[in-house]
Amino acid sequence: MKASYKRYILNFKRPSGTSRGILTEKETWFLILEYQGKRGIGECGILRTLSFDDRPDYEEKLKWVCANIKLGKDRLWEELRDFPSIQFGVEMAFRSLESDDPFMLYPSEFTSGKDSIPINGLVWMGEEAFMKEQILQKIDQGFRCIKLKIGAIDFETELSLLRFIRKEFTSEEMEIRVDANGAFTPSEALTKLNRLSELELHSIEQPIKQGQPEAMAQLCEQSPLAIALDEELIGVTHVTNKRDLIQMIQPQYLIFKPSLIGGFRGASEWIDLAEESNTGWWITSALESNVGLNGISQFTYAQDNDMPQGLGTGGLYTNNFEAPLEVRQGKLWYDINKEWKFNL
Repeated sequence: MKASYKRYILNFKRPSGTSRGILTEKETWFLILEYQGKRGIGECGILRTLSFDDRPDYEEKLKWVCANIKLGKDRLWEELRDFPSIQFGVEMAFRSLESDDPFMLYPSEFTSGKDSIPINGLVWMGEEAFMKEQILQKIDQGFRCIKLKIGAIDFETELSLLRFIRKEFTSEEMEIRVDANGAFTPSEALTKLNRLSELELHSIEQPIKQGQPEAMAQLCEQSPLAIALDEELIGVTHVTNKRDLIQMIQPQYLIFKPSLIGGFRGASEWIDLAEESNTGWWITSALESNVGLNGISQFTYAQDNDMPQGLGTGGLYTNNFEAPLEVRQGKLWYDINKEWKFNL
């Protein structure tokens, strides 16, 4: 078996804002396996400044993986606990190689075009007019669940944007999720959560920065608004520690990004623990190309969770790969009449 890797830069159509700054491009890496005339493709979707494996020796580890590919998927996964995005790429590449179609990782009603995945419409941070324009666009596109990133502009302006949606749609007609990306301080968080809860929001992701479990546990107990943990899960790699984190913080929801938490196997461990503790959950992509999004979407459908998922970043880039993935009426579909165009 031959293994190689290649770096690829995805360019945003327009700068996209988060509470950690403005993104203009996104780095990703592809792992390619070749064996007996077949090819397997995996995406190592690192997120600089956020990924647990954003380290100077990242490329060295990819070289090591290629040199030791004969260890196999399971052994490599164990050896790569400190590199969750590479775990994801390795899993994808092996599953792709084992399939007759390198892009068919989890065959299902979804991949046959017979069923779809409900998703949230993501509204990026920016000036009020830009955010309002996105909201109107998502409503027009048929979304019934909208997610707004908050925490980068004035809080009162963000509240007015949320009121704008609520004035038009009740909570039964439009589910609103917000993602603070850790923007609030522990001392101000509860006050802000109380104000946000007046707008009948579904939940808030990561109101305070990760790594403050006592403060987060207190918030989850006191908040009138459901809290979902996201960044909090990054770097928690062993099952015992995962269980301890859930038991200590007792969040209402958990959000799983396979690229950041150890791929499909890492996400599956978290899903089992969430079910065990009666904690709600959904799956989110993390700015991967359509290759990674495809793998995450197929895995997500196989989990049989009917909540709106956080999938659908494929349209953000000018140089993404053409894929059968298509968003229609707030749902992600796999169009069997479209072909992949993956050229590195």
